[in-house]
Amino acid sequence: MPDYFPRRQPVAIRLEEPAAFRRLSVSLVEMAVITGVVLHVYRALVRTHGSDSWLYGLAAITVGVVGLIGMLTAHLANFPLVRWVWRAPLFALIEVAAEMAVAVLLIWAGREPFGSGRAEFADWPKIASLVLLVRTSIVCLWALLLAGVVTIVRRTTGQQDDEAEDEQPVV
Repeated sequence: MPDYFPRRQPVAIRLEEPAAFRRLSVSLVEMAVITGVVLHVYRALVRTHGSDSWLYGLAAITVGVVGLIGMLTAHLANFPLVRWVWRAPLFALIEVAAEMAVAVLLIWAGREPFGSGRAEFADWPKIASLVLLVRTSIVCLWALLLAGVVTIVRRTTGQQDDEAEDEQPVV
């Protein structure tokens, strides 16, 4: 009978992160610009082709926030907590700048939704200030929450590692 499960032959599985995504996630500017462009186009599509249902609105906001914090988390995961202090707010500022660049292009094309109509260039400062306030708040709050969780997990696993070393018998 063939031996389907070899016993003394360890098998190592190696998982490697794609180099392209790694390079992208390390770059603050690229991640923030991509996030800003995608989020603003998504926001414009949702507001233009959306429904009046509160459930639709809640789902659309949730998808947008999850996309924002997902991209932020993918970027911050590459750096120690000390660097998050300046990286998170800078990510928010660059992301807002990218969103506002897309907003200018959409206003110029007559496709930027604003209320029940289309935005004009006079509406741009209102849009920019609201987006800056909301995105910066979300990004900074998420970075604080994530830093707290990371700190707690590191302390907990560090304490568990110390306890595991204490429990090992001395030979």
